[in-house]
Amino acid sequence: MMMEWYEVGLSLMGLLVLLIFIGLPIPFAMAAASLPFLLSIQGFSTSLVSTELKLWGVWIDYILLSVPLFVFLGELIGRSRIGPDLYRFMHGGIRVRGSAAYGSIGACAGFGAVCGSSMVGSLTIGGVALPEMIKLGYDRRLSSGVLAAGGTLSVLLPPSLILLFYGIVTDQSIGQLFIAGIIPGLLLASLFVLVVVIWARLNPAHIPQAEKGPKWSARDIALTIGPVLLIGAIITVSIYAGIATPTEAAGVAALATLVLAFWVGGLTKAAFVDSLMATMRTMGYLGLLLSAGVLFGFVMNYYQIPQQFTSFFLSFDLSPYFVLALVIVFYIVLGMFLEPVSMTFITLPTIYPLIAASGFDLIWFGVVYTITMEIAVLTPPVGLNLFVIQAIGRDHVTIGDVIKGSLPFIFTMLILLAALIAYPQLAIWLPDLMS
Repeated sequence: MMMEWYEVGLSLMGLLVLLIFIGLPIPFAMAAASLPFLLSIQGFSTSLVSTELKLWGVWIDYILLSVPLFVFLGELIGRSRIGPDLYRFMHGGIRVRGSAAYGSIGACAGFGAVCGSSMVGSLTIGGVALPEMIKLGYDRRLSSGVLAAGGTLSVLLPPSLILLFYGIVTDQSIGQLFIAGIIPGLLLASLFVLVVVIWARLNPAHIPQAEKGPKWSARDIALTIGPVLLIGAIITVSIYAGIATPTEAAGVAALATLVLAFWVGGLTKAAFVDSLMATMRTMGYLGLLLSAGVLFGFVMNYYQIPQQFTSFFLSFDLSPYFVLALVIVFYIVLGMFLEPVSMTFITLPTIYPLIAASGFDLIWFGVVYTITMEIAVLTPPVGLNLFVIQAIGRDHVTIGDVIKGSLPFIFTMLILLAALIAYPQLAIWLPDLMS
């Protein structure tokens, strides 16, 4: 007897939650939860062959080739001086009160333009900036909060791994998604700066006076900013102008980063090998997650769970904006317990048809979704950026300091979400212009 879609959906999610709860890694939990239903559909021998074909299809997908390239690019920057030097210029080269805090935001934004990982952004810039800010006398909560939040700019500004995975799951243009993140990303960086300005006005003792130091020469400025501008231009301009696909842009940018990391970034052979190993470790996890996500998605599509769920939800005749609000709240709450990439492959195949049926543009929703993922990496108990920053400054900063320091920045993300809902053109104007 064929099970109903809701019986399969509840059983599938219940089994997945149980396997995660007992400690099974999420990729294995997704695959294990899918197998009983896959066997009931096809039988053992057929399931084995179809599983092999689906897994192989993931690893040879042309679009997915960009993922290890962007990961490798980020690792190279993180292990060379390119990222830290960018922070030092934003801090020391711009002499205003609070320059270390503003420099952290600027460096995270610049780093985000060449690296799509929030955690790598927080780790690279935070590793240099947090000890420096504490030594200069910045408040612990401000120092840790601005760096934890600043790392999220890497998720919104292109290239973004979350937008890349969103595009793969929803079958949307990766290039248009990358371009759609530019204006909201710059707005978010500006809002972060505004938070620091208001913080300084309300708590003058938390921010020291402007630091004095030697002036930067034009050559030093060029060697510091030049690599970031060049790598960012290769990725953004080539995609925006239609010169290259995201995968081609990632390949050229990774090669350029490798040359620049050795030439001006002081990358050593040992650091290069470490970058390769770290990329392989990351891709081992992401590859398993992508493969398990394919099996999970096949079972859901076979039983038409996304389609039936959408029809069921729309039968209540709810307002589209009420549906959107429910989805955003759902992701913010879920983000307290799951990291963004896992959420993308577990929930998005069911959620995005509902959003499309409610009349929302999926490119626009990709930006909204990504901002909710940014909030997720700043919310305990699984807020990755919180623990990255706390680990960097464990002798000076508690996890409570990081959480309290992040709250004003989370509030600005909610403001940006509201602005995007009120004015969707903030996200879709550039992609429409590109088209």
